[in-house]
Amino acid sequence: MTAPPRLVKWLPVAYTVAVDVAAAITATLVYFTFVELTHGPVPLGYVVAFFVGAPLAVRRRWPLAAYSVVVVAQNTATLLHITLEVYTPTLFALYLVAVALPRRRSTVALLGGLALTAVCVTITEPWPDDLGITTFVWLLMVTTWALGWTTRVRREYVGKKAEEEAERALTEERLRIARELHDIVAHSLTMITVKAGIANHVADDHPAEAKEALQVIEKTSRATLTEMRHLLGVLRSSDTPDLTPVPGMSDLPTLVDRAAMAGVPVTLTTTGTTALPDGVALAVYRIVQESVTNVVKHAAPAECTVKITTTDTTATVEVTDNGRGERVLAGGNGHGLAGMRERVAMYNGTFTAGPDPRGGGFRVAAELPFA
Repeated sequence: MTAPPRLVKWLPVAYTVAVDVAAAITATLVYFTFVELTHGPVPLGYVVAFFVGAPLAVRRRWPLAAYSVVVVAQNTATLLHITLEVYTPTLFALYLVAVALPRRRSTVALLGGLALTAVCVTITEPWPDDLGITTFVWLLMVTTWALGWTTRVRREYVGKKAEEEAERALTEERLRIARELHDIVAHSLTMITVKAGIANHVADDHPAEAKEALQVIEKTSRATLTEMRHLLGVLRSSDTPDLTPVPGMSDLPTLVDRAAMAGVPVTLTTTGTTALPDGVALAVYRIVQESVTNVVKHAAPAECTVKITTTDTTATVEVTDNGRGERVLAGGNGHGLAGMRERVAMYNGTFTAGPDPRGGGFRVAAELPFA
């Protein structure tokens, strides 16, 4: 049986508060004992002893105020010859001052405590004992402050590192979502635009072809809505993710059929029997999808060839066509090639895209290692 989340959240806080309260009670009782050992039951001594220990209970809430009261009370106890130890309550309070406050403020607090301690010890102790005691107490106070300041620096570094990691993760997630949206919407809208243009052109003279084009538009729209619902379901889910399978190698024949409906025959060749990890399979699918979409958008009418080779360590994708070789419309700045390059970079792979050097058309090649 697990503890309630609220209880788990407050356990560390309760622990630290308990430590401080225990330290306050212990210091107060110890100094009560010192009062009785040095002067007997003196009311003023008990008051000073209370202010030496009690502020430690709230040192996390008011670190500077607690330290100020403790260091003044402890040095008052020194003047009254009550202090019989090395300023442990002061050290306990000073540590949190160094942790909680900026360096300049904590340094001023340290120097004030050092000066007050030196004066009080010099007044109460004979030479050269006062010099030795002052030096020893100063050494302890400076060391305690240094430990606290080091802790503060380390926590600031860890916090900054965590913020940078969160910012990088957020940026990567935004890019991933942008890639998915682009690949889903761009491909489908290209198919719909092409077929809508055909339907509009032949509606009067060839109604059968117009009807066929409208059927393609309907199928493509439905498929796009399904993918969009899946993506939005994943984004909206906070507890149970949408476990609908993401597109992969098995969905490539459907993608090829859609391209053929848009007037671009695609020859698909798959070599190798290795089952790809889901992430790699999705990357391969999106690369082929974007490449074929670009052929439909910028090179049709053309023929397209898709070759996919898989091994135990690598997936290789090559998409070529015999179109005009252009992939960016005049005045346009598409994100398709950049998105493919980013997908490949996630796996430290290689990506090339440009006119096919073997003669005409355009070639996209990607290699994704995944071992």
